[in-house]
Amino acid sequence: MAKKSVNIRKGDTVKVIAGKDKGVEGKVISVDREADRVVVEGVNRIKKHTKVVDQGGRDGKTGGIVTTEAPIHVSNVMLVAGDGVTRIGFRRDEVTRRRADGTTYTAHRSVRVARKTGEEI
Repeated sequence: MAKKSVNIRKGDTVKVIAGKDKGVEGKVISVDREADRVVVEGVNRIKKHTKVVDQGGRDGKTGGIVTTEAPIHVSNVMLVAGDGVTRIGFRRDEVTRRRADGTTYTAHRSVRVARKTGEEI
């Protein structure tokens, strides 16, 4: 199966535009390209009940109720760039590269750009 196109990347700052956490901004913790889902810091928090496991030693017992972030669909977030949110576009820039032997050549590099301002992300 082909890899799906998800333009949001780990480390991006995004704003939630739909759902119970609408309007909240946070940093992307992880991206699941197969399911089109992202985990955003402080968004869609759930309580997960974990089993008590006796590990012995100093750690003792671990378990109880843990609050963690659950994934949300990528269509419910927009990238924050500058003072507001923007869609993401791509631009191919021509760059000069240097080989190990010292000679140079021109190549193309794909960069993400903000659709609203046109600046590189």
